[in-house]
Amino acid sequence: MRLSVWLHQQLPRIWTSRGLIAWLLRPVAIIHAALLWTRALLWRRGWRHSHRLPVPVIVVGNVVAGGAGKTPLTIAVVKHLQQQGWNAGVISRGHGRVFDDIRGVSPGSLPSEVGDEPLLIHQKTGAPVWVATLRAEAGRSLLQAHPEVNVLVCDDGLQHWALARDLEICVMDERGVGNGWLLPAGPLREPWPRSVDLLLHTGANGLPGGFQAQRQLAPLAHDAQGRSMALTSLIGQPVDAVAGLARPEAFFTMLRAAGLQLQHTHALPDHFDYADGSPNPSDRLLLCTEKDAVKLWLHHPEALAVPLVLTPESAFWQALDQRLAEKSFQ
Repeated sequence: MRLSVWLHQQLPRIWTSRGLIAWLLRPVAIIHAALLWTRALLWRRGWRHSHRLPVPVIVVGNVVAGGAGKTPLTIAVVKHLQQQGWNAGVISRGHGRVFDDIRGVSPGSLPSEVGDEPLLIHQKTGAPVWVATLRAEAGRSLLQAHPEVNVLVCDDGLQHWALARDLEICVMDERGVGNGWLLPAGPLREPWPRSVDLLLHTGANGLPGGFQAQRQLAPLAHDAQGRSMALTSLIGQPVDAVAGLARPEAFFTMLRAAGLQLQHTHALPDHFDYADGSPNPSDRLLLCTEKDAVKLWLHHPEALAVPLVLTPESAFWQALDQRLAEKSFQ
């Protein structure tokens, strides 16, 4: 087994408690903490500067390694802003792409060019999406190409301090902050608690405050041609499932909870590119996430993508609208 795959499978288990391996990694985590403190000092002293864009910037991210629902929440936020009359755009680093240039996402873009998540966000929202290593550069390019945009949503940028932000949304799942230690001894990218404008929980955990959201699978799955199939119609027949996510087992668990019989599951590392066409097809239907589908369909267009629907409580949207109004952006 490749080391990267082993780490992908074992680290989330290590981070749930302060066991032996976590303690052995603790010295590295202390070095990590020192580096974070030094980096923060550079920003506080003004030796490094954040770049401010001419429109409000909403950052969606989390403080733990691994997926907690950032991209589904980004999609939900963009759709909400559109419904409220905003012309929203999205900026992202574009994790997993092979280029490091600044470029816009189009319906014909390849995941290797722009990243799987930016491509999915563009497909789901129709909003202009631009990617760049420096999000501020992506924002400036997007605004130049789309001057009608009056708010930007940054997908996964809580720790990207080079971009000035007006609102921060932190999303957490049922893991909370795990054992509470910094990487690699724990899941934290930065110390918690920290100040954020809005905290959204997508699962039950013991952390105080914030709002609640429900995560559930959509009732219909669809293939590359747009043909749909009800999940309930698959109950009683064996199917295969694949997920290249930070936590693929969460997807498999939701499928089983929907009553599906998973014959084989393929848990792959986050942003897996499927360049070799993996997994090998069988006679059974193959289910995947929408994030996987933008890459997997290049090799297996018959695979069925099952959308993940994230539904925050109404109080979350009210709080978001209120904060935007308080800053008199619109």
